[in-house]
Amino acid sequence: MSIVQGSGGVAVVTGAGSGIGAAIARRAAARGMQVVLADISAGRIDAIARELAHSGHEAVAVPTDVTDPESVDALADAAYERFGHVTLLANNAGLESLGNLWEIPPGEWRRLVSVNVDGIFHGIRSFVPRMGADPRPSSVVNTTSVGGIGTTPGMGAYTVSKHAAQQMTECLYLECAEAFPQIRISAFVPAHVSTRIFEVVRPVEKTADAVEYWRGQLRDKGMTPEGAARIFFDGVDREDFWILTHPEAFDRIAGRRSRLLAEALRPDAP
Repeated sequence: MSIVQGSGGVAVVTGAGSGIGAAIARRAAARGMQVVLADISAGRIDAIARELAHSGHEAVAVPTDVTDPESVDALADAAYERFGHVTLLANNAGLESLGNLWEIPPGEWRRLVSVNVDGIFHGIRSFVPRMGADPRPSSVVNTTSVGGIGTTPGMGAYTVSKHAAQQMTECLYLECAEAFPQIRISAFVPAHVSTRIFEVVRPVEKTADAVEYWRGQLRDKGMTPEGAARIFFDGVDREDFWILTHPEAFDRIAGRRSRLLAEALRPDAP
């Protein structure tokens, strides 16, 4: 049996108020896990907690700002006080941003990096020592992106943050293998998934058309969040490091990136 199946499993999901995070939380509950829903929007996670409770699942909503280490510490305290242990930590909260690097206001840059990078770091710092003190197997899954292995002009802030998230996940894998081998580490790498991520983008100068383009891409071509959550748990069950929603896109982007690095090519090489 998977370490995240059966009674007694506890899942903590950040960014659980919508999109992939909400789908992961619902699927965790359907698999028999107790769920801790974390999001900056108290209203959204309260509604999901009520929905899960109405279906007979145990869930608790903990409003959390992942950019604030004390808030994430409070999330860990709430999870352990309520359930006594954590089986799965899904560091999933994330934001998008569009615009050339010189067009992005410093405040927008800090907001994006604070959520996409610091949010994962704070989750690791608050939870991994406690999970490591528990001899039972557990999993930490960080949501990165295909943007974390490639380069997309006009999405510089986002791809920089996701490269950092991916590298942090790889380092965490090696560190836990040495210090806490019972903790399995995975990078969840979505490509096109139909979420609200571009609905809440703050347009900057010259990005209105790009925002509409990407909203259309996700609406017309995106996988459902429920499909992404199924892939998420299939990967956790197999103890995969790389959990990919779109393997073909990953192969294409990673292959090009590998060639650029191996041959020391310019970024615009065909």
